[in-house]
Amino acid sequence: MKDLIVLLEDGFEEIEALTVSDYLRRADIKVDLVSVKDVREVESAHGVKIVADYLLDDVKIEEYKGIYIPGGQPGSTNLSNNSKVRELVGMYSTEDKYVIAICAGPMVLDAAKILKNRKFTCYPGVENRLSVQNRIDKPVVRDENIITAMGPSIAQILAFELITLFKDEETSENVKREVLFNELERDIRKNV
Repeated sequence: MKDLIVLLEDGFEEIEALTVSDYLRRADIKVDLVSVKDVREVESAHGVKIVADYLLDDVKIEEYKGIYIPGGQPGSTNLSNNSKVRELVGMYSTEDKYVIAICAGPMVLDAAKILKNRKFTCYPGVENRLSVQNRIDKPVVRDENIITAMGPSIAQILAFELITLFKDEETSENVKREVLFNELERDIRKNV
């Protein structure tokens, strides 16, 4: 079983997609970058082109424990408008698999109609474009199998939460040390 599928469409936020993917891979978590287009090359919101590992039609969706939707515009809108993506998100939410979204990514969860009566967060202001208005003002929010985060600078925090979820706290702490995040945490604690 693979751990996480990262859905990419033109206009994705590169920090949110690649930071989370990189940190999880450092923790030996099986992450696949998957283009929902008909080609593997995907262009970020800021013009960075990457080649996804797979096309959506080439992966066995049932093999993954979770799905991750990075934000960015027009990436989140493009994913929201894709019926296969909406169907996949809806399926994962009912099968108790993890549905994870950051920044404007919860637009996709809203389009799949899975945010009603759920706690979530998103980039401030994105909630105004959603059918539900129950956004919580916290960096990361988990409501059972739905995990959401606010935006680009929170991508690292989300990644560590996911490493703990898919592996354990020790592995998360090891990756924090490897990328020097623990130094940042120590500095923040000194100045508070």
